[in-house]
Amino acid sequence: MSWRETENEKTYSDAEVEQRLKAELPNWYLENGWIRRKYKTSGWKSTLMVVNTVGHLAEAAFHHPDLTVSYAFVIVKLTNHAAKGITDKDFELANKIEEVVMWQPGLIEGGALVGTPDDARFKYIKYD
Repeated sequence: MSWRETENEKTYSDAEVEQRLKAELPNWYLENGWIRRKYKTSGWKSTLMVVNTVGHLAEAAFHHPDLTVSYAFVIVKLTNHAAKGITDKDFELANKIEEVVMWQPGLIEGGALVGTPDDARFKYIKYD
């Protein structure tokens, strides 16, 4: 399927979206035809890091969210405009964004990377 083709893309009902969010993305929610997530940050520099991360992932996926950007938070909103609803593209990109933005190497993987110290001077994201 080319990037312009959407006729074969399944759109999910609100009930199906809610079920998938509960199972896969518990910090995301459905509102007005979009799946959404608010990432709380420690300030402007941290917000820009989240925005740039989301931007990179969206461009690599060629599926682009709407963003609301403020001093200490970023809201990510996904829907598939061409398909007129929520599709697998939205869930896959949301999962990738969640995986990368919420990555904490010291807690999840162990190994040489320990993650940012538990100190307000170094924290940039408010982990759930």
